[in-house]
Amino acid sequence: MSLEGSPRPRSVTARSGDDVSELDKRVIEHLQTDGRRPFTQIAAELGVSEAAVRARTNRLIERGILQIVGVTDPLKLGFHQMAMIGIRCESDQLVQVAEQIAEMPEVDYVVITAGTYDLLIETVCEDNEALLRFLTEKLRSLDGVRETETFMYLRLVKQTYQWGTR
Repeated sequence: MSLEGSPRPRSVTARSGDDVSELDKRVIEHLQTDGRRPFTQIAAELGVSEAAVRARTNRLIERGILQIVGVTDPLKLGFHQMAMIGIRCESDQLVQVAEQIAEMPEVDYVVITAGTYDLLIETVCEDNEALLRFLTEKLRSLDGVRETETFMYLRLVKQTYQWGTR
């Protein structure tokens, strides 16, 4: 999970998987395991040239399919309170509220949804007091936010960045 410099938002409706080859997927699998792994090692294991791995990686990055980022463990950085928050908004302000929330440093995930909540967000805070300040001083004070429900994380059991290639 990246606390700063978070990756560009992914569009759920993007359908670029049709033109990602099996070799592209295998390169991605290697980079998902270790994003710092040398192209020469990946090439040797896949039986292709280093230039082919480099070119494919660069093309995947340019197309927005792949990002290579440092992923942090919030607990080891002193952030001990994570929560998922469901938000109901005024319908005419939904996108504006989502964009405002996305700019908040405590928030690392924002998605517009269909169902019980208009938005789901994930927040990472130092402690309960910081989460309380975020909820009362920032989130609930936004115009367009009607109500929120907070789901505090007790234990993170699984978080993966290895999807889309299997």
